[in-house]
Amino acid sequence: MSKVRFLGLDVHADTISVAVAEPNGEVRSYGVIPNRLEAIRRMVKKLGPRGELRACYEAGPTGYVLYWQLSSLGVRCEVIAPTLIPVKAGDRVKTDRRDAERLARSYRAGDLTAVWVPDADHEALRDLMRAREDARQDQLRARHRLGKFLLRHGQRPPESVKKNWTQKYMQWIHSQVHFDQPALEATLLDYVHEVDHAVERIQRLEKAIDEAVQAAPPAMQAVIEALQALRGVAQITAVSIVSELGSLSRFSNPRQLMGYSGLVSSERSSGNRIQRGSITKTGNAHLRRVIVEAAWAYQFRPWIGGYLLKRQQGLDQVIKDIAWKAQGRLHTRYKKLAARGKNKPQIVTAIGRELLGFIWAIAVQTEFKHQSKAA
Repeated sequence: MSKVRFLGLDVHADTISVAVAEPNGEVRSYGVIPNRLEAIRRMVKKLGPRGELRACYEAGPTGYVLYWQLSSLGVRCEVIAPTLIPVKAGDRVKTDRRDAERLARSYRAGDLTAVWVPDADHEALRDLMRAREDARQDQLRARHRLGKFLLRHGQRPPESVKKNWTQKYMQWIHSQVHFDQPALEATLLDYVHEVDHAVERIQRLEKAIDEAVQAAPPAMQAVIEALQALRGVAQITAVSIVSELGSLSRFSNPRQLMGYSGLVSSERSSGNRIQRGSITKTGNAHLRRVIVEAAWAYQFRPWIGGYLLKRQQGLDQVIKDIAWKAQGRLHTRYKKLAARGKNKPQIVTAIGRELLGFIWAIAVQTEFKHQSKAA
């Protein structure tokens, strides 16, 4: 008879509500403990042999610290996808104790779906990439504030300045835009300072990304370089994909990766009636964003040159062939969807979904080759 105990943990910043699903079917509340390593160690010691404990908690803002703590104590732990936890219809009572008991009960029944937990290298790189993404969003907001401020006060760049936010555009603002009122001048200086600061911040983060890639494990570096053979996938995009997904060989086929990205169509079918809707948008939103951005490159005819040609230098011919096949297939797909009257966002979303298949193929090929060399 199995003696395994299943622990459901409802984790907060300061406390953890613990429930235990016993082997005989009983599910009971253990209580609330502080979210500290000492308290977790005492709980593990009290509940019995570490090899007979199985713990789980929902993915959330507390990250994976608890996972690493339990793993270091010899307790098998899994982090659960919150959106895939079964919920009874009509259940309107939600407390920390009930949430912990529900986790323990569902975990024992095998009804929960675990998420991928990154190792230290992937998590560090992922946090750095997300910091850059935050910086880009802050830069966009800062530019919008400055642009709208200038628009409100009738400031227009000369005809020689063709595009906004170029070096000429910023020189025009610094040298020619001034106000007589001290309040307006102070406002202008503050908005301009924020725009300049955002540029410096992004440059600093991108330099840190270059250094992090150079210091990354060889297997990770190999996948990042190989993915850049694809059109629309430069270093920032490749690093984002690897940091968000880790090892792509953990997906047994590209359809699993497509489903993970949330780029597959939703479906409501019954009997002979099949109805498909918009994309599910489940899974990793950061991955979905960079894939859709990369997919815009395939509206143009297949071509290799410039930066793409430089990125492909030194790569295996197999990787180059996959990348060239992606250009031909995805561009043809783009034209066919456009001829059917689909709008561009729909087309690019469909292209991004298929692009994931080529990303999977290149990454798996590279990972397999690197594993063979290591062996």
